[in-house]
Amino acid sequence: MTGELDVTHHYAEVGDVILHYVTAGKGTPVVLLHGWPQTWYAWRHTIPALAKSHTVIAPDLRGLGDSSRPLTGYDKRTMATDIYRLMTETLGYKRFLLVGHDWGGPTAYALAAQYPVAVEKLVIIDVTIPGSAGDFSQGGKRWHHQFHITPDLPEALTQGRERIYLQWFYQTFAYHAGAISDADIDEFVRTYAQPGAMRAGFALYRAMADDAAANAAQLATGFRLPTERHRRRGSGCLCRCWRLVERSVTRMRAVEGMSRRRASSIARSTSAGLWWPKAGILCRRSSQTNSTPCSRPSLPSSD
Repeated sequence: MTGELDVTHHYAEVGDVILHYVTAGKGTPVVLLHGWPQTWYAWRHTIPALAKSHTVIAPDLRGLGDSSRPLTGYDKRTMATDIYRLMTETLGYKRFLLVGHDWGGPTAYALAAQYPVAVEKLVIIDVTIPGSAGDFSQGGKRWHHQFHITPDLPEALTQGRERIYLQWFYQTFAYHAGAISDADIDEFVRTYAQPGAMRAGFALYRAMADDAAANAAQLATGFRLPTERHRRRGSGCLCRCWRLVERSVTRMRAVEGMSRRRASSIARSTSAGLWWPKAGILCRRSSQTNSTPCSRPSLPSSD
């Protein structure tokens, strides 16, 4: 299936991890960070749309896909540093657009918070940032969070049953039933059935408390990412990104289920602003002098 996509596969040694990533297109660099239980392949419909005007870099996060699987380093700041080093040291980019979905979102946030000069624009889809606001596990509604952080048990129960377990998420959490084909599931399971892959996926959740503590401590200092305000005719200074959130992201359950529509929306966002669903803290990176913190808006619930 992946052979049908016009992408080039690469590997890069970045510290203690070897990252697999694909590239496509030519233009302003944009990095796409997937979530769980996904790999770079989650962006298979998005990549062609963006590649028309961007250089697209879609890595497999530490431990997932065809990247190597270190035993440690699954806190999102470490994972963010993996991506930052890939982009700056391996590929030589000083600034880039950054998109994160699911666990790719907290990773993208951590990258922007640690290396703000490198991130030109930031898009975060369908996730709350741990430690920022609200209950990340939604009062137990996300039952798999507690299951995944339980030591050893998830590995024991899913070994040899990776497809059964993962297929439930693909079919149940997709916005449109049937959006993820059997062939797509085969590609995801190909990597998650490899030794250590499920452990690495669970480690994303096991680092959640550390992620929340680190983010909360940083936010407690008054830290905010700068945002750019856009002046519209007759409407004064408005933060465009929140209108995009309310119009395009509300009630999104999975990138997979809305992939083609999401591709065009993300393409628009690279020239329009940043989306920050749920967390309501930050909006857009900008080096311009009129950048200001964005007030926290009232967004409709996505649940």
